[in-house]
Amino acid sequence: MTNKFYIASSFINIDKVREVSNLLKDKGFVQTYDWTQNDRAASLTDLKEIGEKELSAVLRADFLIILLPAGKGSHIEFGIGLGQGKKIYLFSENDYIDNFETTSTFYHLDNVEKVIGTVEELVKRVTIEKW
Repeated sequence: MTNKFYIASSFINIDKVREVSNLLKDKGFVQTYDWTQNDRAASLTDLKEIGEKELSAVLRADFLIILLPAGKGSHIEFGIGLGQGKKIYLFSENDYIDNFETTSTFYHLDNVEKVIGTVEELVKRVTIEKW
């Protein structure tokens, strides 16, 4: 197995996504697609093209990282990953994941590993896996 990853999140977390990506790439991991290089979509055609790239990246990844808070696109990518049986790291700096008012049933499935804390703790957790 290789060590290919995809990070899903929202534009409000763009700096954190880049930080996690760079830390993993420095350790030899391969990012399947870096959506942070995109401008915001300006048309339906743009949305379709980005969607095709992101879908392909999710399917090629060995595992996904979902950085919360995340929007609807990230949760769709999360669902694709679940449907493919991929390992998913669900990251939040606070208890959003386990807060009964804000959590999702899918956050608590067996192939979802919840990481609450810092970016450094997330990267440490990911890198101790046997990829």
